[in-house]
Amino acid sequence: MRSGAGIRVDAGDGAVSTGPGLDRNGSPARVVNERRHVLRRLRLPGIGSSERQRLGFMYNGAIALQGLSIAMVAVHDLLDRIEGTSSDRLLILAVVLQVAVVASLLGFRAILIANHNHEQHMRADSEAARRRTAELFAMTDMLQAAETNEEAGAVLMVTARRLLGGYGAALYVLNNSRDRLDLARQWDLPTGYLAPDSLAPSHCWALKRGKAHVNAPDEGGLCCAHHGGANAVLEIPMMAGGQVQGLLILARSGAPPEGDCTEELANLRHLGTALADSMSLALSNIALRDRLRTQSLRDPLTGLYNRRYMEDTLERLLALSHRSGNPTAVIMIDLDNFKDLNDRYGHAKGDAVLRDVAAQIVGTLRPTDVVCRYGGEEIIAILPDCALADAVTKAEQIRLRVQGVTDIQGCPVSASLGVAAMPETSVRGEELIPDADASLYLAKASGKNCVFAAERVTSGLTVARVGEKG
Repeated sequence: MRSGAGIRVDAGDGAVSTGPGLDRNGSPARVVNERRHVLRRLRLPGIGSSERQRLGFMYNGAIALQGLSIAMVAVHDLLDRIEGTSSDRLLILAVVLQVAVVASLLGFRAILIANHNHEQHMRADSEAARRRTAELFAMTDMLQAAETNEEAGAVLMVTARRLLGGYGAALYVLNNSRDRLDLARQWDLPTGYLAPDSLAPSHCWALKRGKAHVNAPDEGGLCCAHHGGANAVLEIPMMAGGQVQGLLILARSGAPPEGDCTEELANLRHLGTALADSMSLALSNIALRDRLRTQSLRDPLTGLYNRRYMEDTLERLLALSHRSGNPTAVIMIDLDNFKDLNDRYGHAKGDAVLRDVAAQIVGTLRPTDVVCRYGGEEIIAILPDCALADAVTKAEQIRLRVQGVTDIQGCPVSASLGVAAMPETSVRGEELIPDADASLYLAKASGKNCVFAAERVTSGLTVARVGEKG
């Protein structure tokens, strides 16, 4: 027996007993200590329970391999006394196996480190995703309070700068006629890229397809007709309720990094689409509120303001007139023989005549004047800062332009007009419309298609005819 080997073999049954340098289970104490030292170095904090359970099998396998290596060393000591040549072979095999086990433990440690780093990376991604979600929720909440497209664009700009650092944008909104998109706001666009003031939906691939589109001229990609310059941009359509609301264009503010710029922009589609979706809903709500506001203030047939708006406006203008001392005039307009026109040519023709007459009246007056449909075929015009003589001149111009609708519609069209002004013909504001209406009835009684102006005298209300029939 080799001295100091620490192994005693019983010649009777071949049992192995412990000796100096062996632990209780018959394994060399030095090897056991080395194994414990290696395993202590493998310990890493922050591994999740599910990950720990999965990796536990690999850990147990490594321990099993270590135990096999120790067993091979013991077998080597047993066979050393029997056959020297075989013992050398087994020794080499044991050493190789020991090296393999150590390598496997080191590899397992690398696996643990990789999993730990991956978990840290996933935790960082989760935190970034949570922050982006919070920003989007905050943006949606702010957009609910936006009343105009300008306010909504300001909210989008602040959020985009937080979430898309290093990128500029241009926001386009569909106009009321729905035939073009107008530039509502732009920020941090790259040098050399000029956003057009307006663009046609038929020239944009993103709007025609309803999907995000990358314009990259330098890479030979398909570009929209409105795109100018060599900058690569990402265009995202804003859709809500199945209708186009606008367009969001994203471009890198500075010089693009090395690599595929198209791929970089494509990676922004998810976040850019989230911004565009929130913005499209806000634009849709703003447009809906504008339509409802317009419907509550305007006559749907002629597009003129309705009577309720006229009453509120006249009260406000009369208060300003009383404070400043400037005159305010009113013109009452009534189409002659309109019932006969409807009976003879039909109500569709009557509606067409009313629309044309309204357009002629608006075209004659100033932008500051207010034209309202008073009721039926009666129209009233409020002229702030206008004296009686000027109002009469305007009324005569209106009469001639209304008469010109005859050639447009192919049927006889004329109007009678009554004019009143405060303080020249009416002392109080509530007298202004009755005075103009009384003048209108006198114009009707005098043969129609003429202008009458009211005149305030001490004996009461009289009227003077100032326009003859044309």
